[in-house]
Amino acid sequence: MSHPNTQLGWKAELNLSFEKAGNKIVLAKRSQSGPLTVQRPFYPEDDVCHLYILHPPGGVVGGDELHINADLKNKASVLITTPGATKFYRSKNLKDGGKLAYQIQTLKVADGCALEWFPQENIFFDETHTHLSTRVELEKSARFMGWEINCYGRPASKELFESGKVMTHLEIYRDGAPLLLDRLLIEDVDALQSPASMNGYPCFGTFIATHVTQDLLEKARASVEKFTEQEQQQLGLTLMDDLLIVRCLGQHAEQVSTTLKTVWSALRPNVMKRSICLPRIWAT
Repeated sequence: MSHPNTQLGWKAELNLSFEKAGNKIVLAKRSQSGPLTVQRPFYPEDDVCHLYILHPPGGVVGGDELHINADLKNKASVLITTPGATKFYRSKNLKDGGKLAYQIQTLKVADGCALEWFPQENIFFDETHTHLSTRVELEKSARFMGWEINCYGRPASKELFESGKVMTHLEIYRDGAPLLLDRLLIEDVDALQSPASMNGYPCFGTFIATHVTQDLLEKARASVEKFTEQEQQQLGLTLMDDLLIVRCLGQHAEQVSTTLKTVWSALRPNVMKRSICLPRIWAT
């Protein structure tokens, strides 16, 4: 990868604020610095704002710091995704003076708002050194559905993740109280093989949904039953109060994303009170 700012790394920040204005959800405020931006909002389902986050350099290396902040207010309903995978490339070992690559995401969803957060997969190349953190702050009745899909190496190209350091944090809060604190550290191929982490699978997906009942849990399980029977992947679905947590271990990112999209499709009409509307960028 050619990186014009190798010594210092890219420093980028994107701040987004959404709210309802009349009958339309609008991107009320936007500020950005560095190589992070968004396309104009789309409205394929009228009362929901679809937005695509872009990172023009196409990859992240040691020393880069990307900060993405989204704030939903005043009954905003928003779906955010990305046009492609985020690639974290090989970088110099930390012991030899290398630096971590950071991607920090903070999502705030006010009472009465709804956020769907569906970035495409993160690909961690061999010898990457990365810290990825996502924090979701919900107020009262705020609704949230989202996922994180991480792929270690590029298994389709037979490029394995053998060494490096990848720290991932996923945190969900409601009214300041933690609902989920999820952390994973992968430093070598042994961690990928361990039954306590990846159990030999190169790809890992986590899907989160609020306002899920026991009946909806069973509906989600039924929707993915075919995958557990026909394809080589492992699935686990857990309901903690009204928070659904789906874990998926798979052979490649497309397999995991297909499974998680199926769960989303099964639950969206009940959780978000609207029919299925796939972002059109997913079809390109």
